Order: sequence, then C-alpha cells, then structure tokens
Amino acid sequence: MERMKTARLPLCLAAVLAAAAAVTLSGCGMPAAPHQPTIAVNLTERYNTPDGMVLDANGDILLNVPNFNNPDYPAVLVKIDKNNRLTELFAFPPHPETGRACPLGIDVGPDGNYYVADNQSFVTPGHKSRLLRLNVKNGQVVGCDILVTGFMQANAVSCHGDSVYVTETSLDTEASPMPSGVYRFRYAEFTGEPIVLEKGGADKHLLVKFFTDNEDWRVGANGMGFDADGNLYVCNFGEASLLKFTFGEDGNIASHEVVAKGQGMESTDGLKIHPVTGEIFIADFVANAVHKVDPKTGAVTTIWRNENNSGGIGGLLDRPSEVCIRGNKVYVANIDLPMAGNEFDAPHTISVITLE
Repeated sequence: MERMKTARLPLCLAAVLAAAAAVTLSGCGMPAAPHQPTIAVNLTERYNTPDGMVLDANGDILLNVPNFNNPDYPAVLVKIDKNNRLTELFAFPPHPETGRACPLGIDVGPDGNYYVADNQSFVTPGHKSRLLRLNVKNGQVVGCDILVTGFMQANAVSCHGDSVYVTETSLDTEASPMPSGVYRFRYAEFTGEPIVLEKGGADKHLLVKFFTDNEDWRVGANGMGFDADGNLYVCNFGEASLLKFTFGEDGNIASHEVVAKGQGMESTDGLKIHPVTGEIFIADFVANAVHKVDPKTGAVTTIWRNENNSGGIGGLLDRPSEVCIRGNKVYVANIDLPMAGNEFDAPHTISVITLE
C-alpha cells in the first residue's frame, strides 16, 4: 500500500523526497530553499579549478585559478566584475623546477599589489612553495616577484598593517599530530633576494603554531583573516575549527582560543569576515557547505549544504574551497578536487548565495 502511495505522488514531489535539499525546488514550481546557491559565473575548461578570492579596491573579485584538475591550461588570475563578467588578468609563470604554478590564497596589499601563495605541494612533496607579489600599475599586472621560498604548503594570504601573513598548512607531514601555522613578513623585508625559510617551523617568521589530530584529513592551517579590531582568525581544516589570536602591544601573540569547532562543520577551508557584521563565513570542503560563525558566541549557522557529487548543477556546491563577500552576496569557489569520493566534472562554477 505504501508503495502504491509513493508511485502516485506527483513527479515533482517525488523528486524532492528523493533528492532532498540538493534539488532546485523552484524547478518544480515550488519556492527555492533559503540561501539556495545559484551560478554566478559558469567557467570554461580554461578556468577549470577556481580557488582563492578577494575583493580589489574597485569591488571586483580577484580569483586565482590554479587549474589542478586539468593542467593542460595555465594557472591564471582573473577578475569578476560587478556584473559577474570575467576578464583574464595574468598567467602565472611556472616554477622553474616543477614547471607549474599553483596559486591559492590572494590578498591586496596597501601598495595596491597582489600577494599570492604559490602552493607547490600539489605537484611536489618538497619545500618548493612560495609567496609571490604581482606588481600592479593602473589596474594591470605588470610583473611577478618571488618574495619568500621554502614553504611546504603555503595556502592563505592576508595583508594587515605593515605585514603580510601566510598560512602554512603543514610544517611536517610525517608528524602526528601534524603541526601547521602562520608566518608573518614585514613589507620592509622585501628589499632584495627572496627570503629563504628554515624548515620544520624553525624560522623566525613563524608567528603561531598549532596542531591537527585527524588522520583522515591531515590538513592544518588554511583560511585566514583579520577583524576590524585587528584580531587574527585562522581555520584549522582537519579539526573543523576556527581559531582566534589576539596581539599584545609588542606585536606578538597575546592570547588564542578555539572560537568554534564542529556544530555541523566537517572542515574549515577558506574564510572571509563580513565587513559590517563581523560574522565569519567559511567554506566547508568536506561537507559541501558554507557556514556562518558568530565570533562573539561561537555559534555556527549552516547557510547551505548539499550532498557530494552534485556536479555543480544549477549552482550547487561542488567541493567549495573559498568564499568572498560582495554586498549581500557570498561568492563560493568550487574547487571540485577528485578526493574522498568526489568526481571532477563540468560545469566549473563560482556559486553565489544571497543573504537576507
């Protein structure tokens, strides 16, 4: 009898019950779910692996595209304007030893130049990752300088005050629990030859170190940002946690705490801090989700989540790695890496979620 009832359900409703929140309900004549993502930019195969994003001074989105999923295409920096139109700005020069460029995190410095983490761990296990500076004149990238070498897994970049900060996702891939951390470099140091880091976390530029105790996801320090009061927030991916660090008058770390952990978060990848509310938005690669964290209470609100292997159809999340806030919209880069049962496939998208 129950089978007969199910068989007589309208096709639209049956589809909803089968696919739950991953279905675009409006396609059945039903209202879309709150915060349901749509496609902001449908990328071509030339831009098959989107990742790091940041707003520039004009309110355009700078997007790094390392193209890990299809390296037949070069790693590039593109711009997404306010009408979601895409323009290619720069093709990254390949690393002289690996033959690849692997740009992830990006931020705009007070000098107007773009600072980029070149994470070579996607192509080599050695300490080949770098911090790059893209020199900008009149809105055009006119050159690329190598500022720091010797990272293992350089990831996020944040420019704050007189320094640029870089997360190192692993300081020692063999250690358990695995250490990771954040480096700080003063702009005044970038005067000549690249800074060469000492390995294993022994370098004087290492600002903070913490640990990840998750054998399934040995991924540590990831997304990073500063709030209006100058506090530093860092994602610990494998711990599915958000960390907060405060500074003393001497410029060194004065305190640290775990602001949020779990509560529906399965990983914490890229983050952005809302410039008005101070709320922290986080891309959850493992859960195919975007979360919002109240930094005052640590409460986590899941803005959107859908099942794996959505294919990114209609804007559904497809292994998201980064978020970017523009107005009342959260843009999401779907890196779509073929990991943990996920399949890399088209479309390649930047999703967008409209906030209330």
